[in-house]
Amino acid sequence: MALRTWFGMWMAGVCFGGILSRSGAADYDYIQRMFLFEDFQLYGIIGGAVAFAAPILFLMRKRGRNARGEALDVTRKPLHKGVIPGAILFGIGWSITGMCPGPIFVNIGEGKWPAIAALLGALTGAYLQGRFRSTLQRVFSIEPE
Repeated sequence: MALRTWFGMWMAGVCFGGILSRSGAADYDYIQRMFLFEDFQLYGIIGGAVAFAAPILFLMRKRGRNARGEALDVTRKPLHKGVIPGAILFGIGWSITGMCPGPIFVNIGEGKWPAIAALLGALTGAYLQGRFRSTLQRVFSIEPE
């Protein structure tokens, strides 16, 4: 990967992390208030992100090219029985830790060291999913890719 591309991706990540930090989307208490339906601002932030990204993605798909002009191939993956338990596990982890993957790194960057436990949990979950992928495919009747 070219240094210019790597640097651009790094800068985009820094900007995204800054937005997550400033918006409160990486704050444990803020996220807990969202899950308890005590504060609806994060739902607005998430909705705003969808409203911002959806037209851009629509145009990219219509054009068939990404922002750099490279061919874009978006194929839908089939819905299967494994999506529901996976979503439940993801939601439980998000609710307990107050972090999904992006905010884990924001929290570490802010010096909130308990986020390292969330990172280790996410990495462990990813490893276990990869390690037992064939078993999970059999259990949930998912066709191998």
